[in-house]
Parts: sequence; C-alpha cells; structure tokens
Amino acid sequence: MPSTLAGRADLQATATTRSSGLVVVLAFSGIVVSLMQTTVIPLVPRLPTLLNASAADTTWAVTATLLAAAVATPVMGRLGDMYGKRRLLLVSLALMVTGSVVAALSSALAPFVVGRVLQGLAGGVIPLGISIMRDALPAERLGAATATMSSSLGVGGALGLPTAALIADHAGWHLLFWISAVLGAVVAGLVLVLVPESPVRTGGRFDMVGAAGLSVALVCLLLAISKGAEWGWGSGLTLALLGTAVAVLLVWGWWELRSRQPLVDLRTSARRQVLTTNLASIMFGFAMFGMSLVLPQLLQLPTSTGHGLGQSLLVVGLVMAPQGLVMMAVSPLSARISAARGPKTTLMLGALVVAAGYALSTLMLSAIWQLVLVSCIVGAGIGLAYGAMPALVMAAVPVSETAAANSLNTLMRAIGTSVSSAVAGVLLAQLPLPGGFRVVLAIGAGAALLALAIAAFLPARRDG
Repeated sequence: MPSTLAGRADLQATATTRSSGLVVVLAFSGIVVSLMQTTVIPLVPRLPTLLNASAADTTWAVTATLLAAAVATPVMGRLGDMYGKRRLLLVSLALMVTGSVVAALSSALAPFVVGRVLQGLAGGVIPLGISIMRDALPAERLGAATATMSSSLGVGGALGLPTAALIADHAGWHLLFWISAVLGAVVAGLVLVLVPESPVRTGGRFDMVGAAGLSVALVCLLLAISKGAEWGWGSGLTLALLGTAVAVLLVWGWWELRSRQPLVDLRTSARRQVLTTNLASIMFGFAMFGMSLVLPQLLQLPTSTGHGLGQSLLVVGLVMAPQGLVMMAVSPLSARISAARGPKTTLMLGALVVAAGYALSTLMLSAIWQLVLVSCIVGAGIGLAYGAMPALVMAAVPVSETAAANSLNTLMRAIGTSVSSAVAGVLLAQLPLPGGFRVVLAIGAGAALLALAIAAFLPARRDG
C-alpha cells in the first residue's frame, strides 16, 4: 500500500510539472507575439527616413498588421477546432517568424509591409493557447492558467516598448526583427516539445465562403476606422468602405445561419453569456487603449507647452511597463475571485477599477509618478477583466468550439481598440491640450462604466 500511494504521488507530481510547463510555454508565446506587435512603435516616426517613403505610406506598417490580425484570429480559431489547436499554434508562430525575417531583411516599404502582414497573421496565438489550456488542464488549474495567458498581452507590451526603444537607438532597427524571429523560433520549439495536441476536434469542411465574407467585412470596417481621420470621415472612400462592411456582414450573417459548419456559430454567439461578454469586451478594448494613446503623447510633449513632460521614448516605455506587469500580477487574484464569486463578479470589479483609474487620471497628469500610478490602476482592472472573459466564454460554449469562441472574443477587443484609436485621434486633433487629454480619459472612464453596466446583464454564477 505505501508503494502504491507513493506511485500515485509521483504521477500527480509529474502531471503537475507537465501542466506548469504547458502554462509557462503558452504564456511565453503570448508575450512573444505581443512583443512583436510593440516592436514597431519606436520606429514609426523614423520609418519615412528608414524606408525612403512618405509618412502617410509608412502608416501601413501598423495598419497592415492590424488588418492581418483581425482576419487571422477567427480563421485560425476555427481551423484550430477542426484540425488541432497545437498545429495551428505552430502555423501562427511560423508565420510570425517568417514575417520577422522578411522585415529584418527589408530596406524598402513594400517588403517591410509584407513582413508586418505575416507577423499580424500570428494574432490568433493567445486564443489558441487559452483553448489548448481548456483541453489539457484539470478544472482546478484552468482559471489561473487562462488568466495568466490573457494577461501575457500586457506583459509583452510592457517589456517591448522600452526594450525596442533602447535597441533601436543603440543597435539598429533591423535587430528588433531578428530578435522577434529568434524568440518565435524558440517558442515554436518549446511548443513542439512541451505542448500536447488536443484530441478534441470538430472535423468537417472549412467554411471558405464564411471566411472570405468575414475577412472582407473586417478589412473594410477596420480600414475605414483606422484611416478615416486621414481620408476624411465624410469622404467617398471612407463611406464606401463602411457601407461595404455593413452590406457584407448582413450577407455573411445570412450565410452563417444557413451553413451546416459555419466559421462562426452565430446561434452559439447569440447566447446571453457569450453575447454579453463580447459586448463588454468591445468596451474594455475601447477603454484600455485611451491610456495607451494619451500617456506617450503627454510624456513626450516639450515642457515649453506647459503640459508636456519632455521625456524620451525610452522613459515612455519605462513609465508604461508597470501597467503590463500589474496585469500579470493580478491574474491569480482574478482566478481566485472567479472561483469564489464567479467570473461575472470579476469582470464587473475589473470594469469598476478601470473606471476609477481613468477618473483619477483626469486629475493627475502633472508628474511621472502620477502617470505610473494611474496606469497601474487601469492595468489592474484590465488584468482582472481579461482573466474573467475566457472563463465566461468557455463556460457557455461546447468544448468543440472553444478556439473559435475565444478568437471571436479576442476580435471584439481588437475592434474596440480600433474604434478607441480613431475616436481619440479625432478628439486630440480637434481639442486644445491638455483639455483634449482629459476628454479622452473621461471617455475611457465612461467606456469602462458601460462595460460594467453590460456585465450586470450576465447570467448568475451557475452559468459561469
């Protein structure tokens, strides 16, 4: 009997070690992808000179990645459910590595944008990772693991900005993309060794018509949102893109409801818990980005303006870094609150904390320590909420649709972020500073409160 008990203990210890290794590798993959997304930020003002192109054209280095990620996220999620989440995770990482190498070898705009598109196609890594966790981990570990995976996005951004600024200033910008390629290759190797393939698959045929329709609609919508200020919100091109997006989405919805194996199961997505969580996610995406737009500008504006702090991009990165680290730090707390009171409570608490942080920020814009404090408060709220969202979604969808459902939720956050960027850009261009900053931050608080109100309509804990 003692030997039997010892054997069981050894097996449990081995299983725990494997589970911990899987969580670490998947979270690391999320950090690497978010690092990749942050890498280009310090280069944006320099890209016209580096690539011998106009400032308007070089904005495609950012826009192309956004569009590619939006298209890839739901497609990779559905393919993961059908053909294996680990397999599609490896495909995503391979695309990121390829894109990083192409960008690292580029000296002109066209190949650089191609590289950024390939990097953006790795946008499905985090929802795929969360879905793998649902299949591979015991229920008691799933909440903390998914919260950690969700917060990896903030950690990557936190570490990426100061690191990218430092490397770009002292070692050359191409090195940033070589580092991204190496990290991506390392993660892919770790996934091959430590992450098992899930046996849960839907099989069937991939919905090519649905994928094409959603891709066209998303590209038109996000292109109009991201370029509307530049082209003019009332311009023919902007209005045509928005009209096309609406028309295609209506036809796409009709097709998906009649398809036997749709890209997105709209009936499942219309369930109260899934729909409400996705609506709240849009608001959180909107709220989160306001701080990311205001703080860098406020920090870098010359002190001669009377409201700027005259800091370098490296200092901006160091000020923003604690926010992402706080997101990771609160992820275990998010899991504990969800386990004790349900993820609905965690999501509502996160919204309240974000709103409080934004409200405080409208009064504290005059010193670096104040900006660090308010960004950390907002980061804590986002960390709480982002840990709850996957739990809410996964509790309401079949196991066979986990990756697709998580990918759709990630896409909703991205849409909220894009709209936030457009709204804040217009306001900061039209309103005098620092009043414009305070208006954007107040809108961020309002978006968080709206997320709180939406979350209140989530079902009771029995569904969470």
